[in-house]
Amino acid sequence: MRQYLLPEGGQFYKANLHSHSTVSDGTLTPAEMKQAYMAHGYSILAYTDHEILADHSGLSDERFLAITAYELSVNERGDKPWPQKQTCHLNLYARDPHNTTQVCFHPEQYYFCGEDVYGKIKYVGEPYLREHTPECINDIIRTARENGFLVAYNHPHWSREDPRDYLNYEGMFAMEIYNHGSNSVGVFEYDIQAYDLMLRAGKRIFCSMTDDNHNKNPHGLYTDSFGGFDMIKAPSLTYDAIIHALENGDFYASQGPEIYELYLEDGVVHIKCSPAKYISYAAGVRRNAARFGNEDSLTEASFEVDPGDIFFRISVVDEKGLHADTHAYFLDSLQ
Repeated sequence: MRQYLLPEGGQFYKANLHSHSTVSDGTLTPAEMKQAYMAHGYSILAYTDHEILADHSGLSDERFLAITAYELSVNERGDKPWPQKQTCHLNLYARDPHNTTQVCFHPEQYYFCGEDVYGKIKYVGEPYLREHTPECINDIIRTARENGFLVAYNHPHWSREDPRDYLNYEGMFAMEIYNHGSNSVGVFEYDIQAYDLMLRAGKRIFCSMTDDNHNKNPHGLYTDSFGGFDMIKAPSLTYDAIIHALENGDFYASQGPEIYELYLEDGVVHIKCSPAKYISYAAGVRRNAARFGNEDSLTEASFEVDPGDIFFRISVVDEKGLHADTHAYFLDSLQ
């Protein structure tokens, strides 16, 4: 029996789920960002401005969807210079596009705008003084989920976090395994090892690749736009359908290569993709496999799934060294 791991039906929509506009510290307006991303084949943009949750649904139309979201920061406190401090950044995606009520807000920890803006912020509960501890971060994630948000964990390497930190976090639906903005300023932020550590610790989360664009060098060779994206498979380009697809894991992450089909049949996982230099299979145990396209490129591959693998994920790598990664599929959740 064939089981599609990416839905058989529906359509793929290209999405950047991490972006910054002039609402916080970006240089393009939300409308300018829509224009720029649509010109590069994107259908979805999450506006994740720092600490500011704004409804940009007026930009949505039949070809473009604006996701209501924001990026929340939990900085280490103390007297050390800011670059030496640890921080935890979370993206909060609203299930309701018109939800602009923030969680765990405190005006003393509002870094990108003055009182003229934060005085107008709507938030639930009392002012919340954030501490860079697992207990506080988990409380923030829990509160966000209770108030209608999906929560993703961002760029652990840039944040100076390591397994002693992120393996204690609970409740995210996804984490960034590639942040193009970090890479554009010289921070190597392909965090596939961090993702594997999370999976081995039992975190059943998906993986995402994003831009985290601020567009301060939009025409340079190392622009922070158009480098990391997610391909979301959904029946329609509607807010509910896209949020459901994200929550269900109906997407893959990419720097360029495309995945067309992914299905499991008779204990074998099959993938069809754009031309690749190699395709690899990584299990939740010390078992891996790869298929190489010697002189010719690969456009498909198959891998036997061992019942003891716990989970598996697949990577597609093209001639440029660019990756596309599926999230992990845990065997006990598959039919």
